[in-house]
Amino acid sequence: MNGELSHRNVLVTGASKNIGRAIALDLAAGGARVALVARQDRAGLEAVAREIEEAGGPRPVVLLADVSDEASVRRMVEDAAAQLGSLDVLVNNAAVRNEAHFEDLTFARWREVMAIALDGAFLCCQACLPHLSKGGEGAIINIGGLTAYTGARDRAHVVAAKAGLDGLTKALAHDLAPKGVTVNLVSPGLIDTVRGGPTSAAEPTHHKTHATLLGRRGKPAEVAAMVRLLAGPQGRFITGQTIHVNGGAYLP
Repeated sequence: MNGELSHRNVLVTGASKNIGRAIALDLAAGGARVALVARQDRAGLEAVAREIEEAGGPRPVVLLADVSDEASVRRMVEDAAAQLGSLDVLVNNAAVRNEAHFEDLTFARWREVMAIALDGAFLCCQACLPHLSKGGEGAIINIGGLTAYTGARDRAHVVAAKAGLDGLTKALAHDLAPKGVTVNLVSPGLIDTVRGGPTSAAEPTHHKTHATLLGRRGKPAEVAAMVRLLAGPQGRFITGQTIHVNGGAYLP
């Protein structure tokens, strides 16, 4: 399938590591030109950009932006569109996935998770839409999570945000179909990623209570493969769907 995305320009939020990094690498491998976005991790973005160039891809656009801030999002989208020439695909991957007992969960932390995962997706979709709808073949791919469907201890804020993203996906599929824009959600589960930060658990609690049918954790590249399909020509008849990539940890 190499080259099937050669005429697609893609913006990926949360692209400096883990699933976001894998998505950017796989889309670039398909020929897409990519804008890489993170809130603060420029070094991580530059590392991903070098990986893409070393693999023979075009130099990505590297942007720092806060997806929870409307003005920052609009600047990000206009910068990406100006440098790439257009935008055809938006991947909403930015999120905060920390843990807290509900009785200890502050409203500030609740709002932080909601603002990045759900408000950020809303703002990015609105800002990108004029560009995505120009060619009649735009695509929005949201990245959800297993616990939105199973629930989990100590993750009320994360579960609520990701469940909201599922609903937003279905609503936008209706709204944007007349513009030729597909909207789907890829929901990873039990993926091996590097976690860190002052409020992040090294190993999420819910990993201890879920198991995959395949007997192993998934790889970020396996999530990226589904995103690549939805971003390309073979995904044009798929919209409004939640696609689970979890090795059978959850069967809808």
